[in-house]
Amino acid sequence: MGPDPTAPGVRRHTDRSSRRLALTFDAFAAHHHRLWLRYAHTQVGSRPVAETVVESACARLLEHWPHVLLQESVSQYAWAVLKEEVARRQDAHDGPPALVDTAAFDAAARKLLQHGTPDQFTVLENEIGLYGAISRLPERQYDVVVLRYVLRVPDEVVAEYLGIEVPTVRSHVRHARRRLARELGPAR
Repeated sequence: MGPDPTAPGVRRHTDRSSRRLALTFDAFAAHHHRLWLRYAHTQVGSRPVAETVVESACARLLEHWPHVLLQESVSQYAWAVLKEEVARRQDAHDGPPALVDTAAFDAAARKLLQHGTPDQFTVLENEIGLYGAISRLPERQYDVVVLRYVLRVPDEVVAEYLGIEVPTVRSHVRHARRRLARELGPAR
């Protein structure tokens, strides 16, 4: 039998431990929140829904935070939880990732604003084709491409999130590029 949890010294120690755990979670979540939100937005298509998805992921992580801290890679574990919450949201609303809608239109608008391309529909059509092809990549290649190119995350951070080495990130990029080139053809 352990110490009495109601004893004053034990309570203070438990309170300090709980506060310390809460602080580590808050710092971790604050560090990753912006990228998680950006990723969720590309997948669900709406900022308010993305916020709900990220809040759900954070609630799950916080609920099991001591267990999460025991994982080999906390970032990788948290990424998996975020992806599960995104998938849960998509399953509940019978929707595939909104990447084609959100990222394709954002990229097309950015190109039109930067370059003033006269054939706006061609730009939009090309972006939709590209992002449609990206959405059909195998899961790891998809994650790497979305993080690296859509969200502009450095390779080292991509590797951290996915629990892989930087050379593996680059290998996934090479394979994804080949696959996209085959699917999109020489016109792209």
